[in-house]
Amino acid sequence: MIRTWTLFIIILLFPVITFSQNQSERLISKKDSLMPGMSTSIPFTLENSSAENKIYDISATTSSPHITPILAKGEFQINAHQTSVYLAPVRIAGETAQGNYTITLQITDRESGISLVKNSTITISASRKISLTALNSPEFIRAGETIRSSFLLKNNGNITENIVLGSRNGIVDDDHLLTLGPNESKVITVHKVTSPDLPQNEFQNLNLSVYSKDNPKEAQDVYVSTQVISIKPSESDIYHRLPIVASLSFIGMKNMGIYNDGFQGEIYGKGSLDKDNKNQIEFHAATHSPIELNTFTQYEEYFVNYKRDKLFIHLGDKTYSSSYLTEFARYGRGAEIRYDFNKVSLGAFYNRPRFFRDIKDEFNIYSTFKIRKESEITAGYLYKTPMKEEGNSRNIQLDSEAHLPYTKGKFKISKNIILSGEFSYSNTKKAEGTAYMAQADINFDKINGNLIYMKASPEFAGYFTNTSTVSGYAQYKLSKKINVFANYIQDAKNFQRDTLFLAAPYRKYFQYGVQYKYLPSGSIMVNNGYQKYQDRLEPKQFDYYERFFRITVDQRIGIFQININGQFGKTDNYLTGFNGNSSLYTANLSIEKFRTLFNIYGSYGSTSRYQLQNQKQLYYGARVFTRFTDKTSLSIFYQNNYIPEEYFKDRNLFELIYHQQLFPGNSLDFSGRYSLQRGEIGDKDFIFSMRYTWSPNIPVQKIAEYTSLSGNVSNLGIKKTEGIRLMLGSYLSVTDKEGNYMFKNVIPGNYFLEIDRSTTEINDIPTVVFPAALSLLNKENVFNFGITTAANIQGHIHLAENLEKDQTDIETLQNKTGKKKRESIIIEAISNDQIFRKICFIDEDFDFTYLRPGDWSLKLYRNGLDKRYKILTDKFQFTLKSGEIKKINIQIVKQKREIKYQQESLKVGYNEIKNKK
Repeated sequence: MIRTWTLFIIILLFPVITFSQNQSERLISKKDSLMPGMSTSIPFTLENSSAENKIYDISATTSSPHITPILAKGEFQINAHQTSVYLAPVRIAGETAQGNYTITLQITDRESGISLVKNSTITISASRKISLTALNSPEFIRAGETIRSSFLLKNNGNITENIVLGSRNGIVDDDHLLTLGPNESKVITVHKVTSPDLPQNEFQNLNLSVYSKDNPKEAQDVYVSTQVISIKPSESDIYHRLPIVASLSFIGMKNMGIYNDGFQGEIYGKGSLDKDNKNQIEFHAATHSPIELNTFTQYEEYFVNYKRDKLFIHLGDKTYSSSYLTEFARYGRGAEIRYDFNKVSLGAFYNRPRFFRDIKDEFNIYSTFKIRKESEITAGYLYKTPMKEEGNSRNIQLDSEAHLPYTKGKFKISKNIILSGEFSYSNTKKAEGTAYMAQADINFDKINGNLIYMKASPEFAGYFTNTSTVSGYAQYKLSKKINVFANYIQDAKNFQRDTLFLAAPYRKYFQYGVQYKYLPSGSIMVNNGYQKYQDRLEPKQFDYYERFFRITVDQRIGIFQININGQFGKTDNYLTGFNGNSSLYTANLSIEKFRTLFNIYGSYGSTSRYQLQNQKQLYYGARVFTRFTDKTSLSIFYQNNYIPEEYFKDRNLFELIYHQQLFPGNSLDFSGRYSLQRGEIGDKDFIFSMRYTWSPNIPVQKIAEYTSLSGNVSNLGIKKTEGIRLMLGSYLSVTDKEGNYMFKNVIPGNYFLEIDRSTTEINDIPTVVFPAALSLLNKENVFNFGITTAANIQGHIHLAENLEKDQTDIETLQNKTGKKKRESIIIEAISNDQIFRKICFIDEDFDFTYLRPGDWSLKLYRNGLDKRYKILTDKFQFTLKSGEIKKINIQIVKQKREIKYQQESLKVGYNEIKNKK
């Protein structure tokens, strides 16, 4: 009956009663695109050229055990002088590999016994299908332990795949390139070590990504999550606290042969005064420095900031700024207030400069109107009063009170273009002046740049006077590896800088060039241009104009970062009046290994920039920074000298810094430095300091009340419930004789209650899932549970043999193909709140240990089990009792494929009627 229905289906799919020759060709073409796992029919053309009707006995064979004839034997009748098509139905197994195969028909004339053989070649197409599923992952682990998660990777296609494995947040235990044959699978394990210093409980993800090396676009990612329980939780408390850093330093300095030392105290705090972070505060206080002010020591400073919603208030020292033209940066002591409405902001400040003697007081008021998110207009007014009486000021521009109204704006024309500018007017008793500034920024995918121009008239009484400045840059990306660029700088000559700092040399600089990134870790840059440097100090050390050509190579090789630079130029020395060549070669090597950064610097030059023609210069230095532990670090620096153009900087010749954390919130720092005095060539200073730092968190608001947790551990058939150690975050408790426990003065929050397994018997198991997630919000909380004896599941997977003759022997088939495959299934044990999975092999034992008594079920999944195998029962349900060992037998049988034949053969084909001459 099966054969009858099969043949009727074939007839419906491939009608042959009225086929023409063209239809026959279309049938033949279907042999070229067959897929694994399908059934099809292969057409054979048979011709009876005799004058008698013929009956043929037909047997079909294939060149592969994975391709089996559905009708291995049959008969076919053809009338005299007719041509017919015989359809040979075959089944293609899912594991059939890509390639060409042969279907062979043995055709025997029933009367004469004459046999002939017909072959037909079929092509099995490639089928790619990689599956990745999460197998097992821990639900909870303690911080410091290792998360280990397993994933099942399977090649469901019919070609061998070279699969690349990777994980963005873990380490793959297997090789990163894995080869899987058709229908082959492998369990992949990924692990991740968690930090024992985790401050709070958190979920951590672990992923596995896979893709075929030949098909990288179809990548798969599977994630699993594990909750990590902190063993060293941060000390949360019931108070909202304000972070503060307080320090006491002993500082000594030898300056120009004179030694001074003394103590300096400092306190700094920044944070909010309430848990909702609405009242923001920042304050700083540093006492008078016992030595001369420099970059390495803190100068005397006192200030406090307060911000709430739209209000900002500042009292004390800071760098006050009204606008770029009127008062760009002026450090002083005063007060500032600002209030932000929806689109309008109003603000004002008063400032008394500390390091600029010509100005006594400054008053500023302004208003800003926001047009849209990144566009605004500001109008303001700045009032300055001189330090001395009229006509006695050293600043000729500030000979009386100065009035400076100004307006500035910023306009975002598009998402790629921003324009901004400022105009200001100044008025004193004797003169009037103006200044303006314009700036443009563009940022496109391939080109970006900036241009700024500023000009101040000779009578302008703002930050700049009788000067102009231009600066800009442009960069264009020719490709992913090649950039061309250009930049130009012309410094302002006259500006009113605070006397605390020295002004940098005057520069006029232009360069253009190209950068080529020949490797992801390496690039070369070639640029050309000119530069003009002029010393602002008297007597001048340099004043030159130089045309140069520079080559720079950056390369990273393993742990080494290398930078090499060579510059060649021609110099016009305006200070001495001669011309000459200037060349400079520098090299920088950096190494980072074993928590240590090591840097070496060297430079050699022969220049005509200074007092001598072809003057030789050799500079070299090194820096070592090592972090012995998270609490201890050491930094050592040395450089023999600096180029004269860096006179305005604090120039270290030797520096040693040692940092040691004594205990949380307390640290000690030692430092010592030899440095060149600013503006000097050979005079050196020595500075040392010892600093003790304390970082307390001051309580400013009580935000919660302490809570408690208590409960009872019931004895459900175990030896005892006394002395069981329970852990709740950083809190500990031990049960008494009756199994009672108590946690007092617990900070409200979410916790995990854990059992120390070393204080219970090896087979003792709680009646609820542990660690137990608890939310402790009430003043008193109760959590009861019991402890019983764990149960086990043990079993064996049996393969029932069926040796009937019509049964295909799978082991024989595997021997023919040269593959011995271990068939396996996935067994899943499920309770109300737990799931465990295992891959188990046929004819082997399996077990699930340490299970909580209760209702359980076992589910069985094929896991790519050969189709010839059948799982008799794929689900078991039962109740586990305390201490019970449940025996389970799983039966796997080989399915019997039965083919029944009709009593009368059914003709499948078509007849072609030949024209008689």
